[in-house]
Amino acid sequence: MKSNSVFIIAEIGQAHEGSLGLLYSYIDALAETGVNAVKFQMHIAAAESSIHEPFRVQFAKEDATRYAYWQRMGFTFEQWQEIKMYCEAKGMEFLCSPFSNKAVDWLEALAVKRYKIGSGEVFNHLLLEKIIQTGKPLLVSTGMSNWDELDATVAFLRARNADFSLLQCTTSYPTTPDRYGLNVIQELKARYQVPVGFSDHSAQKSTGIAAVTMGASILEFHVVFDRRQFGPDSSSSLTIDETKELVLALRQLEVALANPVDKNDGAPFHELKKMFGKSLAVNKDLKAGHVLTFEDLEAKKPMGYGIDAKEFQKVLGKKLIFDKPQWDFLTDEDIQ
Repeated sequence: MKSNSVFIIAEIGQAHEGSLGLLYSYIDALAETGVNAVKFQMHIAAAESSIHEPFRVQFAKEDATRYAYWQRMGFTFEQWQEIKMYCEAKGMEFLCSPFSNKAVDWLEALAVKRYKIGSGEVFNHLLLEKIIQTGKPLLVSTGMSNWDELDATVAFLRARNADFSLLQCTTSYPTTPDRYGLNVIQELKARYQVPVGFSDHSAQKSTGIAAVTMGASILEFHVVFDRRQFGPDSSSSLTIDETKELVLALRQLEVALANPVDKNDGAPFHELKKMFGKSLAVNKDLKAGHVLTFEDLEAKKPMGYGIDAKEFQKVLGKKLIFDKPQWDFLTDEDIQ
C-alpha cells in the first residue's frame, strides 16, 4: 500500500455469530474487495465479563445472559492463529480489538501489527497501559468521548510516548447524517496533531467518501452479507458488494486529491477550444452597406473562421463592405 493511501478496514466484528464457517466466508468475500485489513473483536468471556453483566439490548434470543453471548462469540487461541494466517494468506492484515488484558496477551502471541481500541475502552487506562507496553501503534475510536475526556486519554498516551491515531466515531447504530460529525476530523487534527481517521456506522458508502475528502487517512466500517440478517451491527454495516464499490471510489478519490488541477493551464484544452469555440456569422442574406444589429448575428463552430463570438459587440453598428449570404462567417475584412 502506498504511504499516502487511505488505510481501509472492514470490520467483521460479531457478524460471524460465533461460526467459524461464516467467519471464513467473510474473509474470502472481503479478499475480493481490496480492503487493507479485516477487523475482529476478541472476546474472552471469563477475562472480560461476568454473569452480572446486563444485556444492553436483548437481541440474542439464544443467549440467556450477556456473559453467555460473549462465550458464544469467542474462539480458542489456536482458532485465532488459523484465522490470522488465513487473513494474511488472502493478502489482508489481521486487525483486532481486545476487550481484556488477556486478549492483549493472545494478540501479542499472534504478533499483530497494531491494535484497534473501541470507543468503550478509551477510558480503560489499564487496557491502554497494557497495549502501550507492547510498543505497537494504537488506532483509538473516540465515539463516547467529549473533549475533556479525550484530552485526558491523549495526555495519558503521550506521557508514555505511545504511537497512536484517533478515529472520529459516533456510537449510534446506524448513525444518521446529522450525527456523522465529519467536522470533527479536522478538529481532531488541529487539536492533537496526529493522524486521524473515521469509524463509520452509517451503512452508507457516501459517508466514507466524504470522510476521506474531509481528511481521514483511515476508514473503518462494519460489513455484513445482507443488512437483513441477524446481528447487532447488521443495520449499520455495508454489504460486501458495497464495500468493493467503496474501495474503488476511494482509490479513485486518492488520485484526484493527489492531482490538483491548475485552472490556468489551458494546454490540455487548446484543440477542444477550437473545436467547441464559435465564430460570428450572419443569420440572413445581407447587402453591402447594411448596418449590423444583434438580430443579424449567429455563432457557429468552429473558432477561427471569423470574428470570435465573444467579440460580437465590436461589430454592432458597423456597415458591411460586401454582400454576405446567410450563415457566412463574418470577418474583419467584411466591415467598416
